[in-house]
Amino acid sequence: MAPRSAAPGSPRHPVEWIGHRGAPREYPENTLPAFQRAIELGADAIELDVHVTADGVAVVHHDPELRGSSSRALATMTWGEVARVELAPGIAIPSLRQVLDAVGERATVYVELKGSNSERATLDVIAASGTRCAVHSFDHDAVARASRLAPGVRRGILFDAYPIDVQAAMRDNKALDVWPEWSLIDAPLVERVHAHGGRVIAWTVNATTAAEHLVSLGVDGLCGDDVRLFPK
Repeated sequence: MAPRSAAPGSPRHPVEWIGHRGAPREYPENTLPAFQRAIELGADAIELDVHVTADGVAVVHHDPELRGSSSRALATMTWGEVARVELAPGIAIPSLRQVLDAVGERATVYVELKGSNSERATLDVIAASGTRCAVHSFDHDAVARASRLAPGVRRGILFDAYPIDVQAAMRDNKALDVWPEWSLIDAPLVERVHAHGGRVIAWTVNATTAAEHLVSLGVDGLCGDDVRLFPK
């Protein structure tokens, strides 16, 4: 089955509403209940993080290791070991496959490539799914590798500092989505990305005033912990 590439579509809102790791104010982040809740609240899309286990399974978790009394790196654990970990009573760390199966066609899934060399395992799962997906990362080299492995899957690049030459970064990494930390975004940045045929997705937007300002600048997506804060 060919993956459905995330692309500018017709979201139900002025800009795309993206649930940052689901709905983390109500459920543990990056879990099936959090993603379900974000969709219930009106999210057009969800955003999540992926690492790969020692036996090659893409799992959805933000940090590279589990915290607590038995802290271990996900990359050293098998999927069977990870699946037995409870983040809250009855709530486990899901695999990417489980998330895509649960979401189906109800929302777009934006997958942040976190772990070292996580792109192949991630893209294999996306290729087997009918869910509309895209990948993005702070590791722009991983995005470039993803472009070679699966050119049909939409790609994005994350920034936590103002991108001086954003069009060169888009071109060099074959990315169309630009994900800056929300406070970095200004009108010239939006204009440059749009001129290069891309979209600007702001993270992590957790105030209505900030969301309204970003919409006025022309951003294409808002990624936050509670999509109810976004302008309707």
